[in-house]
Amino acid sequence: MAPLVGIIANPVSASDIRRVVANASTLQVTDRANIVLRVLSALASCGITNVLMMPEKSGIRRHINRAYERAANLKEDIFPQLNHIRMDITSTVEDTLLATRKMREAGCAAIVVLGGDGTHRAVVSQCGDIPISGISTGTNNAFPEHREPTITGLATGLAVSGKVPADIAFQSNKRIDIQIGDAIRDIAIVDVAIVTERFVGAKALWKPENFRELYVTFSDPEVIGMSAIAGLLEPVTRDDPDGLVVKIVPHHEAKTILKVPFAPGIIGPIGIGSWQRMKAGVPAKLDLPAGTIALDGERELAFDQNDDVSITLVNNAFRTINVSAVMQYASRNGLMRT
Repeated sequence: MAPLVGIIANPVSASDIRRVVANASTLQVTDRANIVLRVLSALASCGITNVLMMPEKSGIRRHINRAYERAANLKEDIFPQLNHIRMDITSTVEDTLLATRKMREAGCAAIVVLGGDGTHRAVVSQCGDIPISGISTGTNNAFPEHREPTITGLATGLAVSGKVPADIAFQSNKRIDIQIGDAIRDIAIVDVAIVTERFVGAKALWKPENFRELYVTFSDPEVIGMSAIAGLLEPVTRDDPDGLVVKIVPHHEAKTILKVPFAPGIIGPIGIGSWQRMKAGVPAKLDLPAGTIALDGERELAFDQNDDVSITLVNNAFRTINVSAVMQYASRNGLMRT
């Protein structure tokens, strides 16, 4: 029996305030639908016959249905059977959380995610041991790698069908746990930023003068967003067991002024006090007595001097499809040859 694959396409990713202030382009519904169709055809070519998808109200489903109808009229067998989860649509992150849980219950072998860091974080919080493959369609996309969706679909199909050894097909990833008191309140898969603003308000981070502390699972100088700060100071790979901690200060107190791409088209200075490696399993305490905690670029939690907040890096927290490794293996072993 062929494995079941899930698809979660965030219909509103890349629409926050950072896109407005940066004059960046937004991804239209037809673009999102076309990405999903490319993934679907790639999955079908690998023998995947059934796909489960999160429903939405933006119109992605309508465009996909038209493509399926055209293929049927032309007698082209290029897509797998597609079913949408039965659930009430709220057009909030709760849709992603619920859809991921239902895909887990349905026994999906992998979940393909279209969105930015926030969408991927939501899926990771619910997917358990199910590996995900990310497609970048958000504003700040440090976690999902930029790649043609057809290749992501091929790699996912090859990986879950067992044609590639598991130790090559799947990659372990780090996360950061945010604990307040005795309970873990939330997670981050790329970065945790501590900001001076006392209220969550508009969630997206775009005022760097309010940043004070930064904790990252990995740091890449080729990405944008908060993790770009760490990436331009000291690169840390996804496979590295450590993370990085950066202390951020006002410009007049800074030892270093760093130019950072905070969002598409927005590059600005930020004051750096210090930075050091972050060891897994060692809780870190905050220097700031009160403020808000941003997870993967979005403010989620407020805290004050009465809260006992700790930040902990966790290794081997969740799995992803290693697209590059899968496609290299497919080439060397002739998996796409007939």
